[in-house]
Amino acid sequence: MLGSGMADDALTVLVYSDDRNTRDQVRLALGRRPASDLPPVEFVDVATDWAVMDRLNKTDIDLAILDGEAVPAGGLGVCRTIKQEVFRAPPVLLLIARPQDRWLANWSRADGVVSHPIDPITTAAAAAGLLRARIAGGIAANS
Repeated sequence: MLGSGMADDALTVLVYSDDRNTRDQVRLALGRRPASDLPPVEFVDVATDWAVMDRLNKTDIDLAILDGEAVPAGGLGVCRTIKQEVFRAPPVLLLIARPQDRWLANWSRADGVVSHPIDPITTAAAAAGLLRARIAGGIAANS
């Protein structure tokens, strides 16, 4: 159930932020392939929490990357909702502004956390690890 069919064997990564620059930075950090051992990725950009839930219910998403500082619905709360309400939820990587917010990321049941400003190496490595686990079946549904 990996990929959306947007391209043969491509993985689908949803990027949520109300800030277009943040979405652009995430896409640039991951590039076409976040790691050489992974298939290419296709991105789905969304700017509202409603759009996140709509896409998760209509499209096979392999990884969701959520901006914890998004307004009005932050990625932390959106992550918690995903983990509680989406059947076979994809792994979620949260972008947080402050290291102190890691406990909130744990509360939201995020599978991974990286900090703003977005570091391309750290972000790509975190995304690649979650995608590998997803491919291997290591991230259980509604983990």
